[in-house]
Amino acid sequence: MTGERMQAIHGDITRMEVDAIVNAANSGLMGGGGVDGAIHGAGGPAIAQACREIRERQGGCPTGEAVITTGGMLPAPYVIHAVGPVWRGGNDDEDALLASAYRSSIALAAQHGLRTLAFPNISTGVYGFPRERAADIAIAAVLEQLPSAPSIVQVTFVCFDEENYRLYQQRLGAFGEL
Repeated sequence: MTGERMQAIHGDITRMEVDAIVNAANSGLMGGGGVDGAIHGAGGPAIAQACREIRERQGGCPTGEAVITTGGMLPAPYVIHAVGPVWRGGNDDEDALLASAYRSSIALAAQHGLRTLAFPNISTGVYGFPRERAADIAIAAVLEQLPSAPSIVQVTFVCFDEENYRLYQQRLGAFGEL
């Protein structure tokens, strides 16, 4: 799926040559496992230092919000750290918080005049968010926010596993050319 405003690929987000990649971060911006650990590891100490400075300035990043740092040694010059919710059965505002994490990331990218952005599948790993539900929320939130972000010409959902890739391919295919 190339040439469309939104696309899904199966791959490693740390290798994306885009203006910014989005990190599925924790609220303490401390790095961790999964995509968060991979981004911190591949990006080197500059990302950790930038996160420390944000923690010192504002105490981290609340769930549903996002902050931006350097990309360090990554091909992408910026990392947007978006904090998605931990799945607690769906009765703790998880849907709204996940949508907010995607919308906040788009808004932050637009504030910085970024043109290309790559998202992981936020909250679907150790945070346990149901994958189908998360895919629907992610796509809807990005579609909702893109009209207010005219600088963004390409959003890529980078799926590390085959199941998420198939889900995004199916859902994006239902929209046709985006």
